[in-house]
Amino acid sequence: MNSDKKQKVYKIIMLVVLTIFITAMVTTIALYKSVGSQNNIKYITADTSGSISQRIAYYKKFIQQHYLYDINDEQMEEAAIKGYFEGLGDQYSEYITKEEMQDYMADATGKYVGIGVYIANNTKTNQITILMPMKGSPAEEAGIKAGDIITKIDGIEYKGEQLNEASNKLKAEEGTKVKLEILREEQTLEIEVERKTIKVNHIETKVLEKNIGYIQISTFDDGCYDEFVQKYDEIKSQNIKSLIIDLRNNGGGIVEEATNIADMFTDKGATLLITTEKGNKEEITKAKKDKQIDMKVVILVNENTASASEILTAAIKENVENANIVGTKTYGKGVIQSIFTLKDGSGIKLTTNEYYTPKHNSINKVGISPDYEVILPEEENIYTIEEKNDIQLQKAIELLK
Repeated sequence: MNSDKKQKVYKIIMLVVLTIFITAMVTTIALYKSVGSQNNIKYITADTSGSISQRIAYYKKFIQQHYLYDINDEQMEEAAIKGYFEGLGDQYSEYITKEEMQDYMADATGKYVGIGVYIANNTKTNQITILMPMKGSPAEEAGIKAGDIITKIDGIEYKGEQLNEASNKLKAEEGTKVKLEILREEQTLEIEVERKTIKVNHIETKVLEKNIGYIQISTFDDGCYDEFVQKYDEIKSQNIKSLIIDLRNNGGGIVEEATNIADMFTDKGATLLITTEKGNKEEITKAKKDKQIDMKVVILVNENTASASEILTAAIKENVENANIVGTKTYGKGVIQSIFTLKDGSGIKLTTNEYYTPKHNSINKVGISPDYEVILPEEENIYTIEEKNDIQLQKAIELLK
């Protein structure tokens, strides 16, 4: 290659390198301007390695000095406390504000202000699905149906994983209204519902063919045991010979309500529940009364049968000889939360116990396997399915005939 050609190639290479360098410089300057104008990055040398109280005090002072807008100290403090509990990594433990505590206690007594729907997270689609509107509820009156999907609440989109947040959003003062965006098959609907005081009925009963009694328990809220006794006496007077207890989609509630019901099916002194607390201290709950219900029993369960429902299921399954479980494996929530009320009206919900079945089997993250596994078709909803098509119920009837 002669010198002229070499010089030409060299100039081309240098031109390419120079172009790359200039482009990089322009990009860097543009990026610096963008970051500088939006975030105004500054470096501080303050020591933030002290105790948690010292660190929070520092951040509070820093925000007061530099934050552009007004600060709601109470809101900031509550958010900090909530975040501290979230650090446990326990989905069941949380700090409950004064306002949330009022709603929580109302729920526990079976009374709350809302629209009156049973909702669940469809984990396959990550959508909030309406299992059923409660009878006579504002939701039913507004035309909401089983199978509807809630996509937005007051214009804000919610996914299935945000079930708790969505549930809280549906509650507020009586007389207020909430706007729902509903997906019904391929149709999108906007429905406005007025919130009212809802009284939850824990138990529904009926007598099926062959003198089979049927009791559906929706939740173990305060007063559930007393209602169970009343409803059982009503169908017992109709000469029932056996019993189906439907705990499908029952997410639990107050443990004592479940153990009191279990006491009716077991001999006095029988172990109903074993719980452990911090330090592995063990406590055993035993039946206090003589057996009151002595007949064949089938319990219906599914993947949403949880907590206190699993306690009742296990207590009967492991104590009653002529009892069977039908359905699908239960949820597997084998831990108990205690509620602590603080002086200012706020509260703490904290996981304090793990429970085991009477035979000391673990339930947490394991669940209870049915004696007879029967899976409902995906398109069926236990709240709306016709009795003849409910293959889980039909299996229970077959076992009791």
